Amino acid sequence: MKMARKNGCVFPADEGGNGGGSSLDKNPTGFWRWMVIDASGQEKILEADKYSIIRRMQIHARDFRILDPLLSYPSTILVRERVIVLNLEHIKAIITPEEVFFRAPFDENVAPVVEELRRRIQSERAIADKRESSTLHEREIAEEDDSPFEFKALEVALEAVCSHLNARSTELEAAVYPALDMLTSKISSRNLERLRKLKSQMTRLTARVQKVRDEIEQLLDDDDDMADLYLSRRIVSEIPEMSGSSAVNQSIYSLSVEPKISRASRISLASSYGDENDAEEVEMLLEAYFIQIDGTLDKLATLREYIDSTEDYINIQLDSHRNQLIQLDFFLSTGTVSLTIFALVTGIFGMNIPYTWKTGHGYLFKWVILLTGTFCVFLFMSVVSYARYKGLVGSS
Repeated sequence: MKMARKNGCVFPADEGGNGGGSSLDKNPTGFWRWMVIDASGQEKILEADKYSIIRRMQIHARDFRILDPLLSYPSTILVRERVIVLNLEHIKAIITPEEVFFRAPFDENVAPVVEELRRRIQSERAIADKRESSTLHEREIAEEDDSPFEFKALEVALEAVCSHLNARSTELEAAVYPALDMLTSKISSRNLERLRKLKSQMTRLTARVQKVRDEIEQLLDDDDDMADLYLSRRIVSEIPEMSGSSAVNQSIYSLSVEPKISRASRISLASSYGDENDAEEVEMLLEAYFIQIDGTLDKLATLREYIDSTEDYINIQLDSHRNQLIQLDFFLSTGTVSLTIFALVTGIFGMNIPYTWKTGHGYLFKWVILLTGTFCVFLFMSVVSYARYKGLVGSS
């Protein structure tokens, strides 16, 4: 496939096709592959080194580093002056007021996210085209209700991540409950090892869900952070001296690889240029997905409680078996002592040792055996009764 190089970036000669599957995700050395989707629905595949993207997006290298596939960073939402940098699980993207850059767009987990954003933009464009033929009043209402493009991209990413984590928790839940039932019915090394692996998976998944929840909660707790998410409004407020639409277009052009302002972007900019401290729209957006991710975390917490309860039940069973073994050992030890005494006495009197009282009393040894046996049985029963009286062994 032929490539055209421009300003440190490489564009496929045929931008209309994806070239087939995951092979496009194998970039040349030093280049990353991105899917660029703008507010009008236009798409292109971009191959660029990270320094070119940093210059074009005007972000710090340390912020861009969270997107590096060679480094392991937890889920993070960074709001900067002109962009939103997303590192949410498998979704690594850069959102501007006009475009969104998805890294590794043909990955099996990222491709559905790209497709969903594409579908929403196309759906909104179709609705907008229908509204063009309607009355002026209906168009004005539609424009007032239109959200900035960065919110649409952010919503798609949050929805995909929350759904992905919820699906993983559901799969884990479906695997854990049968494993726990099997373990309670039969305690074995194999079942214990299976539960250990599932518990490790649950711990890692809980940490991932908790991190995403913390990122959303951090934004919700700070009104300034939520206001900063209005990238379109911030850009408009930064250039009050310049003439309206041309100034907006000039500012947006500096963010795009291929500058093109769409009608949807102009509507978003016009509708978002209001009170700088008004964060109601983004707050409602974040709250919706905070509730969803919090529900996933609650599901994992419930699953952990069930595992802990099962472990407690297993420990109780093991303690009961251990106590039974101790009681058995106690009975055997007590019986062994009694038999040892009986064997000692009978052994002494059974030897060929002359006794003066033995003459004429051949039946005396029989009474020695009977008396010794009776004493040993009495000793055994006395020890067992005393142990039960003290609660050292069970009554049954």
